[in-house]
Amino acid sequence: MGVVEISSFSALWSAKLNGARRPVCSLEGRRRGVLAMASTVDVQHLSEANRELTGDSFIRPHLRKLSPYQPILPFEVLSTRLGRKPEDIIKLDANENPYGPPPEVFEALGSMKFPYVYPDPESRRLRAALAVDSGLEADYILAGCGADELIDLIMRCVLDPGDKIVDCPPTFTMYEFDAAVNGAHVIKVPRKPDFSLNVELIADAVEKENPKCIFLTSPNNPDGSIIGDEDLIKILKLPVLVVLDEAYIEFSGIESRMKWVKKYENLIVLRTFSKRAALAGLRVGYGAFPLSIIEYLWRAKQPYNVSVAAEVAACAALQNPTYLEDVKNALVQERERLFKLLKGVPFLNPYPSHSNFILCEVTSGMDAKKLKEDLAKMGVMIRHYNNKELKGYVRVSVGKPEHTAALMDGLSRLSQ
Repeated sequence: MGVVEISSFSALWSAKLNGARRPVCSLEGRRRGVLAMASTVDVQHLSEANRELTGDSFIRPHLRKLSPYQPILPFEVLSTRLGRKPEDIIKLDANENPYGPPPEVFEALGSMKFPYVYPDPESRRLRAALAVDSGLEADYILAGCGADELIDLIMRCVLDPGDKIVDCPPTFTMYEFDAAVNGAHVIKVPRKPDFSLNVELIADAVEKENPKCIFLTSPNNPDGSIIGDEDLIKILKLPVLVVLDEAYIEFSGIESRMKWVKKYENLIVLRTFSKRAALAGLRVGYGAFPLSIIEYLWRAKQPYNVSVAAEVAACAALQNPTYLEDVKNALVQERERLFKLLKGVPFLNPYPSHSNFILCEVTSGMDAKKLKEDLAKMGVMIRHYNNKELKGYVRVSVGKPEHTAALMDGLSRLSQ
Protein backbone atom coordinates (compact mmCIF):
# COMPACT_ATOMS: atom_id res chain seq x y z
CA MET A 1 0.00 0.00 0.00
CA GLY A 2 1.19 3.51 -0.79
CA VAL A 3 1.49 6.42 1.60
CA VAL A 4 -0.36 9.68 0.99
CA GLU A 5 1.11 12.81 2.54
CA ILE A 6 -1.24 15.63 3.48
CA SER A 7 0.15 19.19 3.55
CA SER A 8 -0.92 21.61 6.28
CA PHE A 9 -4.05 23.70 5.83
CA SER A 10 -2.23 26.96 6.50
CA ALA A 11 -0.15 26.58 3.36
CA LEU A 12 -3.27 26.41 1.23
CA TRP A 13 -4.69 29.83 2.09
CA SER A 14 -1.91 32.00 0.74
CA ALA A 15 -3.06 33.39 -2.58
CA LYS A 16 -5.06 36.53 -3.18
CA LEU A 17 -7.14 37.22 -6.22
CA ASN A 18 -8.69 40.71 -6.70
CA GLY A 19 -7.94 41.47 -3.08
CA ALA A 20 -9.79 38.40 -1.76
CA ARG A 21 -8.26 35.28 -0.26
CA ARG A 22 -9.06 31.99 -1.96
CA PRO A 23 -7.77 28.46 -1.42
CA VAL A 24 -4.96 27.21 -3.60
CA CYS A 25 -4.00 23.58 -4.08
CA SER A 26 -0.34 23.14 -4.92
CA LEU A 27 1.48 19.98 -5.97
CA GLU A 28 5.11 19.64 -4.93
CA GLY A 29 6.46 16.39 -6.30
CA ARG A 30 4.13 13.69 -4.92
CA ARG A 31 2.62 15.81 -2.13
CA ARG A 32 -1.07 16.66 -2.25
CA GLY A 33 -2.89 19.48 -0.52
CA VAL A 34 -6.33 19.20 1.05
CA LEU A 35 -8.82 22.01 0.63
CA ALA A 36 -10.90 23.08 3.60
CA MET A 37 -14.12 24.34 2.04
CA ALA A 38 -17.04 26.02 3.70
CA SER A 39 -20.05 23.75 4.19
CA THR A 40 -23.69 24.58 3.64
CA VAL A 41 -24.93 21.40 5.34
CA ASP A 42 -27.33 22.14 8.15
CA VAL A 43 -25.69 21.70 11.56
CA GLN A 44 -28.71 19.79 12.81
CA HIS A 45 -28.29 17.23 10.03
CA LEU A 46 -24.65 16.75 11.00
CA SER A 47 -25.61 16.13 14.60
CA GLU A 48 -28.14 13.50 13.56
CA ALA A 49 -25.53 11.76 11.38
CA ASN A 50 -23.07 11.71 14.26
CA ARG A 51 -25.65 10.18 16.56
CA GLU A 52 -26.15 7.33 14.09
CA LEU A 53 -22.41 6.58 13.98
CA THR A 54 -21.34 3.58 16.09
CA GLY A 55 -17.86 2.29 16.83
CA ASP A 56 -18.41 -1.06 15.16
CA SER A 57 -18.98 0.71 11.84
CA PHE A 58 -15.20 1.13 11.64
CA ILE A 59 -14.58 -2.62 12.02
CA ARG A 60 -13.88 -4.66 8.89
CA PRO A 61 -17.15 -6.39 7.87
CA HIS A 62 -15.83 -9.96 8.03
CA LEU A 63 -14.57 -9.43 11.58
CA ARG A 64 -18.01 -8.37 12.80
CA LYS A 65 -19.15 -11.94 12.10
CA LEU A 66 -16.08 -13.57 13.68
CA SER A 67 -16.65 -15.93 16.58
CA PRO A 68 -14.00 -15.51 19.29
CA TYR A 69 -11.47 -18.26 19.94
CA GLN A 70 -12.43 -20.38 22.93
CA PRO A 71 -9.35 -20.69 25.16
CA ILE A 72 -8.85 -22.93 28.17
CA LEU A 73 -9.60 -21.17 31.47
CA PRO A 74 -6.55 -20.25 33.60
CA PHE A 75 -5.98 -21.44 37.16
CA GLU A 76 -7.25 -18.22 38.74
CA VAL A 77 -10.63 -18.38 37.00
CA LEU A 78 -11.00 -22.12 37.61
CA SER A 79 -10.16 -21.61 41.28
CA THR A 80 -12.92 -19.03 41.66
CA ARG A 81 -15.52 -21.06 39.75
CA LEU A 82 -14.79 -24.35 41.47
CA GLY A 83 -14.21 -22.90 44.90
CA ARG A 84 -10.89 -24.70 45.14
CA LYS A 85 -7.33 -23.54 45.64
CA PRO A 86 -5.24 -23.70 42.42
CA GLU A 87 -3.01 -26.36 43.95
CA ASP A 88 -6.10 -28.51 44.56
CA ILE A 89 -7.09 -28.53 40.89
CA ILE A 90 -5.88 -31.37 38.63
CA LYS A 91 -5.50 -29.55 35.30
CA LEU A 92 -5.56 -32.08 32.47
CA ASP A 93 -7.34 -29.94 29.87
CA ALA A 94 -4.66 -27.87 28.09
CA ASN A 95 -1.72 -30.24 27.43
CA GLU A 96 0.53 -28.27 29.75
CA ASN A 97 3.72 -29.77 31.15
CA PRO A 98 3.07 -30.35 34.88
CA TYR A 99 6.74 -30.76 35.77
CA GLY A 100 7.55 -27.13 35.03
CA PRO A 101 10.73 -25.78 33.42
CA PRO A 102 14.32 -26.61 34.44
CA PRO A 103 15.62 -24.87 37.58
CA GLU A 104 17.92 -22.77 35.41
CA VAL A 105 14.84 -20.94 34.12
CA PHE A 106 13.83 -19.69 37.56
CA GLU A 107 17.40 -18.66 38.30
CA ALA A 108 17.71 -16.78 35.01
CA LEU A 109 14.39 -14.97 35.43
CA GLY A 110 15.29 -13.99 38.98
CA SER A 111 18.57 -12.43 37.90
CA MET A 112 17.50 -10.53 34.78
CA LYS A 113 19.66 -7.40 34.52
CA PHE A 114 17.90 -5.32 31.87
CA PRO A 115 14.12 -5.88 31.88
CA TYR A 116 13.66 -2.16 31.20
CA VAL A 117 15.50 -2.36 27.87
CA TYR A 118 13.64 -3.41 24.71
CA PRO A 119 14.39 -7.00 23.63
CA ASP A 120 16.59 -7.92 20.70
CA PRO A 121 14.33 -7.68 17.61
CA GLU A 122 16.16 -10.61 16.06
CA SER A 123 16.34 -12.82 19.18
CA ARG A 124 19.96 -13.53 18.25
CA ARG A 125 20.91 -15.35 21.44
CA LEU A 126 17.85 -17.60 21.30
CA ARG A 127 18.22 -18.37 17.62
CA ALA A 128 21.88 -19.28 18.14
CA ALA A 129 20.89 -21.65 20.94
CA LEU A 130 18.14 -23.16 18.76
CA ALA A 131 20.63 -23.68 15.94
CA VAL A 132 22.77 -25.80 18.28
CA ASP A 133 19.70 -27.63 19.59
CA SER A 134 18.18 -28.40 16.19
CA GLY A 135 21.23 -28.69 13.95
CA LEU A 136 19.75 -26.08 11.61
CA GLU A 137 21.53 -22.79 10.99
CA ALA A 138 20.11 -19.70 12.71
CA ASP A 139 19.47 -18.02 9.35
CA TYR A 140 16.56 -20.39 8.82
CA ILE A 141 15.01 -19.79 12.26
CA LEU A 142 12.53 -17.12 13.38
CA ALA A 143 11.24 -16.83 16.94
CA GLY A 144 7.79 -15.64 17.96
CA CYS A 145 5.44 -14.94 20.83
CA GLY A 146 4.36 -18.57 20.82
CA ALA A 147 3.83 -20.58 17.64
CA ASP A 148 0.39 -18.95 17.48
CA GLU A 149 1.96 -15.63 16.53
CA LEU A 150 3.90 -17.29 13.74
CA ILE A 151 0.73 -18.92 12.38
CA ASP A 152 -0.88 -15.50 12.12
CA LEU A 153 2.30 -13.94 10.71
CA ILE A 154 2.50 -16.58 7.98
CA MET A 155 -1.10 -15.92 7.00
CA ARG A 156 -0.59 -12.14 6.95
CA CYS A 157 2.40 -12.57 4.66
CA VAL A 158 0.86 -15.19 2.36
CA LEU A 159 -2.89 -14.64 2.18
CA ASP A 160 -4.87 -11.95 0.44
CA PRO A 161 -8.52 -11.57 1.49
CA GLY A 162 -10.47 -14.25 -0.32
CA ASP A 163 -7.53 -16.67 -0.63
CA LYS A 164 -7.97 -20.24 0.55
CA ILE A 165 -6.23 -22.58 2.97
CA VAL A 166 -6.67 -26.32 3.44
CA ASP A 167 -7.49 -27.55 6.94
CA CYS A 168 -7.76 -31.21 7.97
CA PRO A 169 -10.19 -31.52 10.90
CA PRO A 170 -10.32 -32.55 13.57
CA THR A 171 -7.15 -30.60 14.31
CA PHE A 172 -5.85 -27.49 16.06
CA THR A 173 -8.61 -24.89 15.62
CA MET A 174 -6.23 -21.91 15.55
CA TYR A 175 -5.68 -22.42 11.81
CA GLU A 176 -9.34 -21.92 11.00
CA PHE A 177 -9.58 -19.02 13.45
CA ASP A 178 -6.57 -17.14 12.05
CA ALA A 179 -7.78 -17.73 8.50
CA ALA A 180 -11.07 -16.06 9.43
CA VAL A 181 -9.23 -13.13 11.01
CA ASN A 182 -7.25 -12.68 7.80
CA GLY A 183 -10.31 -12.88 5.55
CA ALA A 184 -9.39 -16.24 4.01
CA HIS A 185 -11.63 -19.16 3.13
CA VAL A 186 -11.08 -22.59 4.69
CA ILE A 187 -11.30 -25.74 2.58
CA LYS A 188 -11.87 -28.64 4.97
CA VAL A 189 -10.56 -32.07 4.07
CA PRO A 190 -11.70 -34.37 6.90
CA ARG A 191 -9.38 -37.01 8.28
CA LYS A 192 -10.09 -40.71 8.00
CA PRO A 193 -11.87 -42.56 10.85
CA ASP A 194 -8.46 -43.42 12.35
CA PHE A 195 -7.55 -39.68 12.18
CA SER A 196 -4.90 -40.22 9.49
CA LEU A 197 -4.70 -37.76 6.59
CA ASN A 198 -6.68 -38.42 3.40
CA VAL A 199 -3.84 -37.55 1.03
CA GLU A 200 -5.89 -38.32 -2.08
CA LEU A 201 -8.63 -35.88 -1.07
CA ILE A 202 -6.00 -33.28 -0.15
CA ALA A 203 -4.48 -33.54 -3.64
CA ASP A 204 -7.94 -33.25 -5.18
CA ALA A 205 -8.73 -30.16 -3.09
CA VAL A 206 -5.46 -28.48 -4.06
CA GLU A 207 -6.16 -29.11 -7.75
CA LYS A 208 -9.76 -27.90 -7.66
CA GLU A 209 -9.62 -25.06 -5.11
CA ASN A 210 -6.11 -23.67 -5.73
CA PRO A 211 -5.37 -22.88 -2.05
CA LYS A 212 -2.30 -20.90 -1.00
CA CYS A 213 -1.33 -23.15 1.92
CA ILE A 214 -2.22 -26.20 3.99
CA PHE A 215 -1.77 -26.51 7.76
CA LEU A 216 -0.80 -29.91 9.15
CA THR A 217 -0.07 -31.00 12.72
CA SER A 218 2.19 -33.89 13.65
CA PRO A 219 1.48 -35.21 16.21
CA ASN A 220 -2.04 -34.03 15.56
CA ASN A 221 -4.04 -32.27 18.24
CA PRO A 222 -6.40 -33.72 19.54
CA ASP A 223 -5.76 -37.37 18.65
CA GLY A 224 -1.96 -37.67 18.74
CA SER A 225 -1.49 -39.28 15.32
CA ILE A 226 1.66 -38.60 13.31
CA ILE A 227 2.32 -37.97 9.61
CA GLY A 228 4.72 -40.41 7.96
CA ASP A 229 7.46 -39.32 5.58
CA GLU A 230 5.73 -40.87 2.56
CA ASP A 231 2.50 -38.92 3.04
CA LEU A 232 4.32 -35.68 3.83
CA ILE A 233 6.47 -35.95 0.70
CA LYS A 234 3.36 -36.54 -1.43
CA ILE A 235 1.81 -33.37 -0.04
CA LEU A 236 5.04 -31.40 -0.51
CA LYS A 237 4.95 -32.26 -4.20
CA LEU A 238 1.67 -30.34 -4.53
CA PRO A 239 1.70 -26.64 -5.56
CA VAL A 240 0.85 -25.39 -2.06
CA LEU A 241 2.74 -24.01 0.94
CA VAL A 242 2.87 -26.68 3.65
CA VAL A 243 2.94 -25.46 7.26
CA LEU A 244 3.83 -28.36 9.54
CA ASP A 245 3.07 -27.72 13.21
CA GLU A 246 5.33 -29.83 15.44
CA ALA A 247 4.25 -28.48 18.82
CA TYR A 248 4.24 -32.01 20.28
CA ILE A 249 7.05 -33.61 18.27
CA GLU A 250 9.23 -34.35 21.32
CA PHE A 251 6.73 -36.94 22.59
CA SER A 252 6.44 -38.78 19.27
CA GLY A 253 9.72 -40.63 19.04
CA ILE A 254 10.30 -39.31 15.49
CA GLU A 255 12.76 -36.66 14.37
CA SER A 256 11.68 -33.12 13.59
CA ARG A 257 11.50 -32.12 9.93
CA MET A 258 13.04 -28.71 10.61
CA LYS A 259 16.05 -29.47 8.40
CA TRP A 260 13.74 -30.29 5.51
CA VAL A 261 13.20 -26.57 4.86
CA LYS A 262 16.62 -26.49 3.20
CA LYS A 263 15.34 -28.94 0.58
CA TYR A 264 11.68 -27.97 0.17
CA GLU A 265 10.91 -24.37 -0.75
CA ASN A 266 7.25 -24.88 0.15
CA LEU A 267 7.74 -26.16 3.72
CA ILE A 268 7.55 -24.32 7.04
CA VAL A 269 8.00 -26.16 10.35
CA LEU A 270 6.74 -24.69 13.63
CA ARG A 271 7.90 -25.59 17.14
CA THR A 272 7.22 -24.37 20.68
CA PHE A 273 8.69 -24.23 24.18
CA SER A 274 5.23 -24.61 25.74
CA LYS A 275 5.18 -28.40 25.93
CA ARG A 276 8.78 -29.56 25.94
CA ALA A 277 10.13 -26.89 28.30
CA ALA A 278 6.92 -26.03 30.18
CA LEU A 279 7.05 -22.35 29.20
CA ALA A 280 3.43 -22.04 28.04
CA GLY A 281 2.87 -18.98 30.21
CA LEU A 282 5.85 -17.10 28.74
CA ARG A 283 4.85 -17.62 25.08
CA VAL A 284 7.93 -18.69 23.14
CA GLY A 285 7.67 -20.38 19.76
CA TYR A 286 9.90 -20.67 16.74
CA GLY A 287 9.86 -21.85 13.19
CA ALA A 288 12.13 -23.11 10.43
CA PHE A 289 11.63 -21.41 7.06
CA PRO A 290 13.20 -21.55 3.60
CA LEU A 291 15.45 -18.53 3.10
CA SER A 292 13.25 -17.41 0.21
CA ILE A 293 10.31 -17.07 2.64
CA ILE A 294 11.86 -16.01 5.92
CA GLU A 295 13.09 -12.74 4.40
CA TYR A 296 9.53 -11.46 4.12
CA LEU A 297 8.49 -12.59 7.58
CA TRP A 298 11.40 -10.59 9.00
CA ARG A 299 10.00 -7.53 7.22
CA ALA A 300 6.44 -8.02 8.47
CA LYS A 301 6.86 -9.22 12.05
CA GLN A 302 6.49 -6.96 15.07
CA PRO A 303 9.98 -5.76 16.04
CA TYR A 304 9.89 -6.75 19.72
CA ASN A 305 7.71 -9.84 19.54
CA VAL A 306 9.77 -12.02 21.91
CA SER A 307 10.07 -10.44 25.35
CA VAL A 308 13.28 -10.24 27.36
CA ALA A 309 11.84 -12.67 29.92
CA ALA A 310 10.76 -15.15 27.24
CA GLU A 311 14.16 -15.20 25.55
CA VAL A 312 16.02 -15.48 28.86
CA ALA A 313 13.79 -18.38 29.95
CA ALA A 314 14.03 -20.25 26.64
CA CYS A 315 17.82 -19.97 26.52
CA ALA A 316 18.06 -21.15 30.13
CA ALA A 317 15.83 -24.15 29.39
CA LEU A 318 18.07 -25.23 26.52
CA GLN A 319 21.06 -25.23 28.88
CA ASN A 320 19.68 -28.31 30.63
CA PRO A 321 18.85 -30.86 27.91
CA THR A 322 19.11 -33.69 30.45
CA TYR A 323 16.20 -32.28 32.45
CA LEU A 324 14.13 -31.81 29.28
CA GLU A 325 14.82 -35.39 28.21
CA ASP A 326 14.00 -36.82 31.62
CA VAL A 327 10.69 -34.96 31.79
CA LYS A 328 9.79 -36.06 28.28
CA ASN A 329 10.53 -39.69 29.14
CA ALA A 330 8.45 -39.42 32.33
CA LEU A 331 5.47 -38.08 30.40
CA VAL A 332 5.76 -40.71 27.66
CA GLN A 333 5.94 -43.46 30.29
CA GLU A 334 2.90 -42.04 32.09
CA ARG A 335 1.04 -41.75 28.78
CA GLU A 336 1.40 -45.47 28.19
CA ARG A 337 0.24 -46.26 31.72
CA LEU A 338 -2.70 -43.88 31.44
CA PHE A 339 -3.75 -45.39 28.11
CA LYS A 340 -3.94 -48.88 29.64
CA LEU A 341 -5.96 -47.57 32.58
CA LEU A 342 -8.41 -45.68 30.34
CA LYS A 343 -8.98 -48.82 28.28
CA GLY A 344 -10.39 -50.37 31.43
CA VAL A 345 -13.06 -47.66 31.86
CA PRO A 346 -16.34 -49.11 30.53
CA PHE A 347 -17.56 -45.87 28.95
CA LEU A 348 -14.28 -44.73 27.33
CA ASN A 349 -12.54 -45.79 24.12
CA PRO A 350 -9.03 -44.24 24.13
CA TYR A 351 -6.99 -43.78 20.95
CA PRO A 352 -3.25 -44.52 20.83
CA SER A 353 -1.26 -41.27 21.01
CA HIS A 354 2.22 -40.03 20.12
CA SER A 355 1.78 -36.88 22.18
CA ASN A 356 1.22 -35.79 25.80
CA PHE A 357 -2.56 -36.31 25.66
CA ILE A 358 -5.04 -39.06 24.88
CA LEU A 359 -8.29 -38.67 22.96
CA CYS A 360 -11.20 -40.80 24.18
CA GLU A 361 -14.55 -41.57 22.62
CA VAL A 362 -17.28 -41.46 25.27
CA THR A 363 -19.51 -44.52 24.86
CA SER A 364 -22.25 -46.51 26.60
CA GLY A 365 -24.70 -43.61 26.62
CA MET A 366 -22.46 -41.37 28.73
CA ASP A 367 -22.62 -37.68 27.75
CA ALA A 368 -19.16 -36.18 27.08
CA LYS A 369 -20.02 -32.71 28.33
CA LYS A 370 -21.59 -34.05 31.52
CA LEU A 371 -18.55 -36.26 32.09
CA LYS A 372 -16.33 -33.20 31.87
CA GLU A 373 -18.58 -31.24 34.24
CA ASP A 374 -18.83 -34.09 36.78
CA LEU A 375 -15.05 -34.46 36.90
CA ALA A 376 -14.68 -30.69 37.27
CA LYS A 377 -16.81 -30.83 40.41
CA MET A 378 -14.20 -33.23 41.78
CA GLY A 379 -11.41 -30.81 40.86
CA VAL A 380 -10.25 -32.73 37.77
CA MET A 381 -10.28 -30.76 34.49
CA ILE A 382 -10.39 -32.49 31.08
CA ARG A 383 -11.30 -31.17 27.62
CA HIS A 384 -14.52 -31.88 25.76
CA TYR A 385 -15.56 -30.67 22.31
CA ASN A 386 -18.64 -29.09 20.77
CA ASN A 387 -17.62 -29.32 17.09
CA LYS A 388 -19.25 -31.95 14.90
CA GLU A 389 -16.06 -33.91 14.18
CA LEU A 390 -15.49 -34.57 17.89
CA LYS A 391 -18.98 -34.67 19.30
CA GLY A 392 -18.92 -37.32 22.01
CA TYR A 393 -15.15 -37.14 22.61
CA VAL A 394 -12.97 -35.91 25.46
CA ARG A 395 -9.22 -35.28 25.59
CA VAL A 396 -7.09 -35.99 28.65
CA SER A 397 -3.64 -34.44 29.09
CA VAL A 398 -0.91 -36.61 30.55
CA GLY A 399 0.11 -35.48 34.02
CA LYS A 400 2.14 -36.83 36.90
CA PRO A 401 1.27 -40.27 38.38
CA GLU A 402 -0.66 -38.61 41.19
CA HIS A 403 -2.74 -36.70 38.61
CA THR A 404 -3.55 -39.99 36.90
CA ALA A 405 -4.61 -41.42 40.26
CA ALA A 406 -7.01 -38.53 40.89
CA LEU A 407 -8.48 -38.85 37.39
CA MET A 408 -8.99 -42.60 37.68
CA ASP A 409 -10.56 -42.18 41.12
CA GLY A 410 -13.06 -39.74 39.65
CA LEU A 411 -13.83 -42.01 36.69
CA SER A 412 -14.27 -44.93 39.04
CA ARG A 413 -16.81 -43.01 41.12
CA LEU A 414 -18.73 -42.10 37.97
CA SER A 415 -18.75 -45.77 36.88
CA GLN A 416 -20.67 -46.85 39.97
